[in-house]
Amino acid sequence: MPADRYRLYSDVDLEQVVDDMARQAALLLDATPTVLLGMLRRGAPLADRLHARLRVHAPWADIERLDLKVKRYADNLELLHPSTHLEAPTGANLLNRRVIVVDDVLYQGYSLMRVFEWLATQRPAAVHAAVLVDRQRHRMPVRADIVGLTLKIAPDDVIECNVPPYEAGFAVDLWRPADSTPA
Repeated sequence: MPADRYRLYSDVDLEQVVDDMARQAALLLDATPTVLLGMLRRGAPLADRLHARLRVHAPWADIERLDLKVKRYADNLELLHPSTHLEAPTGANLLNRRVIVVDDVLYQGYSLMRVFEWLATQRPAAVHAAVLVDRQRHRMPVRADIVGLTLKIAPDDVIECNVPPYEAGFAVDLWRPADSTPA
């Protein structure tokens, strides 16, 4: 049986979702310098989109953009690293700054937990997580403060965020892998 794929949200839908995320983020901002920390891969271009909308909703805010390489799973959720692999940005000064970590999907929370552990060593003023999709299947004690979409789906289903430049269009798809049981 072939895998099934369903388009849940299109580019037009997601522009409004990102705008709403920017409004949520703007409510957290004050005079504290802020860093939008995009988790590579798809969290980085999402952070760029969020940053652009924050310029509209909080034009007074001092916001810097950085990226952080974090990897545990391949795009198909195949385990790549038994422990989440993290490569910190060189020369990043996060001391006494508000940090908003941006990622595409919060699933079990391993990657976000690893980022929070690293951030604790950097002594920021505050740390928040922003995710386009929260699957509500957390295994680690983490949560997102800024959530675009909450999608409660079957454990074996996959949420796939298509984010340019990695994919042609901005979309959220539900991917139901092919049934692996013999016919």
